[in-house]
Amino acid sequence: MSEEMVINPAAEAEEEERLHEQMKVRRDKLAALCEAGKNPYEITKYDWDTKTEEIRERFEELEGKTVRIAGRMMSRRVMGKASFMDLLDSTGRLQVYVRRDDVGDEDYADFKKWDIGDILGVEGTVFRTQKGEISVHTTHIVLLSKSLLPLPEKFHGLRDTDTRYRQRYVDLIVNPEVRDTFYKRSRILTEIRRYLDEKGFLEVDTPILVPLEIGASARPFVTHHNTLDMDMYLRIETELYLKRLIVGGIDRVYEVGRIFRNEGMDTKHNPEFTTVELYQAYTDYKGMMDLVEELYIRLAERVCGSTHITYQGVELDMGHWERLTMVEAVKKYAGVDYYDWKSDEDARAAAREKHVEVPADATKGTVLAELFDAYVEENLIQPTFIYDYPVENSPLAKRKPEDPAFTERFEYFICATEYGNAFSELNDPIDQKARFERQVEAKRREEPNTRAEVDYDFVTALEYGMAPTGGLGFGVDRLVMLLTDSASIRDVLLFPTMKPLG
Repeated sequence: MSEEMVINPAAEAEEEERLHEQMKVRRDKLAALCEAGKNPYEITKYDWDTKTEEIRERFEELEGKTVRIAGRMMSRRVMGKASFMDLLDSTGRLQVYVRRDDVGDEDYADFKKWDIGDILGVEGTVFRTQKGEISVHTTHIVLLSKSLLPLPEKFHGLRDTDTRYRQRYVDLIVNPEVRDTFYKRSRILTEIRRYLDEKGFLEVDTPILVPLEIGASARPFVTHHNTLDMDMYLRIETELYLKRLIVGGIDRVYEVGRIFRNEGMDTKHNPEFTTVELYQAYTDYKGMMDLVEELYIRLAERVCGSTHITYQGVELDMGHWERLTMVEAVKKYAGVDYYDWKSDEDARAAAREKHVEVPADATKGTVLAELFDAYVEENLIQPTFIYDYPVENSPLAKRKPEDPAFTERFEYFICATEYGNAFSELNDPIDQKARFERQVEAKRREEPNTRAEVDYDFVTALEYGMAPTGGLGFGVDRLVMLLTDSASIRDVLLFPTMKPLG
C-alpha cells in the first residue's frame, strides 16, 4: 500500500477538529467586521488597473508610479509597524509592503487581523526592495472578500489525491503549475481555431442531443425529451452532421465539440471530452496527414517554444513524422507479411504462431489489425502516421481503388498512444448504407437489447452527392496532456467526472 493511502483515524479526527476551530475563528472575525460596519461582502467592485505579471514585465516603466492591484493574500510576515505579504492574482504572485504610517492605524490594525486567503485591493507605488525583490509599497488597502476556510499548507500532501480534482478551485489557488496548464489549454484551442480559420475552415455547432443511437461501438448516454415524448442520446461524435454540411456546399468545416460516451474511465478516458472534427472537400486522407503535421508543429512551437518537447521523460521531435502503412508496420514490428497470406486461414495460422487470439472466422484484415494491436502500437513513440487500414474496421472510410481490401484511413500515434483518426470519406451512398446496416446487425447480435439504428437521413444526404472529402478527428484533451506534460486526462480537465463522496 502506498504511503498516501495509509489513513490514520486519530490524525484525521485531529485535523478535522483543527479545521473546525479555524472556521469558527474566521466566522467570528467576519461577525466582528459586520458589527463594525465593515462587511466585506457588501463591496461590489474594485477598480484595479494593473496585473502582477505586468508589474514584473514593465518594472522600469512603472517604478515609482501608483498602481492598483487586487488578489488573494497568500502569506504575511508582520514585523511590528510594517509587514510584507504576497498577493496572488490571475497572473502570479507579487510582494506587497504594508506600513502603519502609510495606511493609518485603524487600517493597519484591521490588516493584521485578516486571514491568509482573504481577497484584498491594494493601491501603492512600485519599487524594488533592498534585497532586489519587485514589490508594491501600499498607501491604501481594503478587504474585498473574507475567506472562511483556510487554504491547505501542502496541498499535494493530502492523503486523498482526488481532492485536487474535486476541489479544483483550491488546486488553482495553491498550485501555480495547475493554472499554467489551463492557460495553455486555452492557448492550444485558440491556436487550433486560428490555424483552421486561416485555412478557410468555417467553425460550426451541431446538435448535442440526437434522435437515434447509431451502430458505432461507443455506448451513448440516454435521456428523455418530455415535450416530444421520445428518448434522445448525447452525441458520441460530430461526424455525420458535419458531413451533411459538406453536402450542403460548405467546403471546409470544423467543430470543437463536447462528446459523451458511457464507457470506462482511466488516465486517458473521461465520459465527456472535447474533440476537433474537420472536413475538407476535394482532398483526401493524404491532405489530412499534411494538415496534422503542419498543425502539430505550429502548436509545439507556439505553446512549448520548440518542436522538441518532453512527455513523461520521453524526448519527442514534433517536427519529424514517420509514415507507415499498417501492412508495413506489422511486417516491421511483428515480422509478418500480410501479402504472404493466400487465404483467411493462412492469416489465422499466422496469428496462432504469434500467440494472438482471433475469432474463428477472422478475415485477413481482422488478423492484420489484431497483430497491429499486439505488436506495433507499443513501439510507436515518435510521431507516426499509420495508414491504409483494413475495410473490416473502417466502416466510414473510402476503399482504396487499387486494393479494395483496404481503406484510405490513417491514425497517428505518439508515445504509444493514438491521438487522431482520419479518412478519405466514403461518399458512395449505396456502399455507406450497406456498411451501416452490417454495423447495426453486428451490434444487435452482440447486444440484443440495443436500440441502434441506421441513420438513413445521412444516407439520403449522400444521395444528393458529396464531393471527395478528407476528414479528421482528434481529441483535444490528449493533445493538451502531451503539450503540458500531464500524466492523466484529469489533470487537463477543469472539472473531471468524479463519483460523489459518500
